[in-house]
Amino acid sequence: MFEGRDYPKSLDEDQFDSWLEEGRANPINYEYMLVIWDEFEGIYKAGYLENRSQLNGISIYGQDIAQETVIAVYDLYSESRLTL
Repeated sequence: MFEGRDYPKSLDEDQFDSWLEEGRANPINYEYMLVIWDEFEGIYKAGYLENRSQLNGISIYGQDIAQETVIAVYDLYSESRLTL
C-alpha cells in the first residue's frame, strides 16, 4: 500500500489490516484510523479517532505533527478511505 513517488515507502497490507482490527477491538469505540508517516523513525504508524469532529483541521499529506505526517484517514468499519 502507498506505493509510488508520493509516499516515503510501502506499507505492508498485513500491518494495515492488523491496525484496523486493533482499532475495532479497542474498548474506546474508535470510528476512524489515521495512517501516519513518522519521518524521524522512517515508519508508518496508526492513530485512532472516536468521531468525525476530531477530523476537523486535519489535512491529508501535509499536516505535520512534530515529525509525523497524516497520510490517509479510513473508516474502521467500512474500510473506506475518507477525503478531507
